[in-house]
Amino acid sequence: MKSLLVSLLSLIVLFAFVDAVSPNPPRKDAILVFSKTKGFRHQSIPDGKLALLKMGKQIGIRVDTTEDASAFTPANLRKYKALVFLSTSGEVFDEEQKKAFQEYIRKGGGFVGIHGATTTEYKWPWYNQLIGAYFLDHPKPQNASIDVWNREHPATRVLPARWNRFDEWYNYRDMQPNLKVIATLDESSYKGGKHGRIHPFAWYHEFDGGRSFYTGGGHTKESYSEPLFMKHVQEGILWAMKRRK
Repeated sequence: MKSLLVSLLSLIVLFAFVDAVSPNPPRKDAILVFSKTKGFRHQSIPDGKLALLKMGKQIGIRVDTTEDASAFTPANLRKYKALVFLSTSGEVFDEEQKKAFQEYIRKGGGFVGIHGATTTEYKWPWYNQLIGAYFLDHPKPQNASIDVWNREHPATRVLPARWNRFDEWYNYRDMQPNLKVIATLDESSYKGGKHGRIHPFAWYHEFDGGRSFYTGGGHTKESYSEPLFMKHVQEGILWAMKRRK
């Protein structure tokens, strides 16, 4: 019995050692945070990057960040469960990078757009379809109320039914059909809204083989130290990664 116990302990130690020195340990799920700008640049981008890196450590996913569009190759994008566009702007991709991005989504990849991501690739209809809308304009940043009327999605399940916060509130154009809007702005709570009763703030849909989530929040630096906003973003990312239903 004693010799059997010693043998079992030896095997445990051996397997632990093999795992520790293995050249191919299990890899964490990973996301790529992309924040290239060729138009307006939000001052909150560095804060957003730091907050997403912190989030990754807390929930056990690897977070890579880049502003280099050459990262958009088929081989590199295969590393990631979701791509997060953090207030990107302007025409940021060449044709080969666009093809790699499309291939990634068509093979089931996830996409998350934050705030200024809707100011990106105005001349590319596929991107408009993926993200769901383009930025039109905005009034000055101010307090407003968000009505969270669809509580089934994980990105809104964590929010109060009436969410009051300070941010820059976008009006949109080229809204795509079949978007699943999960939160709307109450235009009576602030000045400058142009959508009327249904003013989209956050939405999601499945598109071209992948998953896409967008939130209109995130203009201010303070957004990225706001627990509710970051929880909202986190759950949107996990949904895009297919970690949430």
